Amino acid sequence: MRRPVIYISEILAWADTFRKRVGRWPCRDDRYVPGRPDLTWRAIDEALRKGNRGLLRGSSLAMLLHKYRNVRHRNLLPPFTIDQILGWADAHHARTGKWPLDVSGPIREGPGETWRAVDKALRKGRRGLPGDSSLAQLLEEHCGVRNHLNAPRLKPKQVLAWADAYYKRTGRWPTRSSGSIPEAPGETWPAVDAAFVAGSRGLAGYGSLARFLARHREVRNRKALPKLSVKQIRVWVVSHFKRTGRWPRHTSGAIAEAPGETWGGVHSALYQGWRGFRGGSSLYRLVRRCRAALTVR
Repeated sequence: MRRPVIYISEILAWADTFRKRVGRWPCRDDRYVPGRPDLTWRAIDEALRKGNRGLLRGSSLAMLLHKYRNVRHRNLLPPFTIDQILGWADAHHARTGKWPLDVSGPIREGPGETWRAVDKALRKGRRGLPGDSSLAQLLEEHCGVRNHLNAPRLKPKQVLAWADAYYKRTGRWPTRSSGSIPEAPGETWPAVDAAFVAGSRGLAGYGSLARFLARHREVRNRKALPKLSVKQIRVWVVSHFKRTGRWPRHTSGAIAEAPGETWGGVHSALYQGWRGFRGGSSLYRLVRRCRAALTVR
């Protein structure tokens, strides 16, 4: 049995009703066609593509909505221009104080556009752009914006000077979360740590900022702490008792005889099997043995 003819005006009317009810335009994956339970949007799209049911072939639901309702079509997007992108970037910077990244989301001055789409078009040579570029490269070339993928090489002595200045200013050594580096505009401690980890920018062979400072400034690295021994801890326990009149607990805080160590850290090492221990023990058990030894004496 021959299926009834579908008219363009009918499809547009169904699409308008769909948009009023759902809040967006239909696509071929939607099933619901207002007032037509016997029809799906996929069937309409197929009819437009193949020329079935009285329709001319070579179209699609997306193309129909683009032509008659000015709905954005991903394969029929308007071209970009370099001046246009730079204008959007300037507006973004004026509004936010930051230059856009490919993850900066929608472009307020370009409805329907995103910075990711701009970056992809610059990389792939789409939408009128030459390709083999990126948003970061474009901003570096035209606006002097620092490109983290083209960052200058660093020297270990240079990093040490920044770390010394940070320590002098704050009383602490920098970590990977210490933020920007005032002595080096554009540089950040997270970026320096990332260069150490990746072995890039001339900073190969250290592994991380923490390891670098541990080697050159003897800064305590919590991920590479020295091994402990039961004998050593017993000395600390007895000294703590003689000094305070109380036996230490895991909540007793810092160990005066061992700068940087805490009773909580010792307990965790004994219990978890860190720093040379087998695990399964505790500070309480070790203190109990110390008390028993002193009682015997």
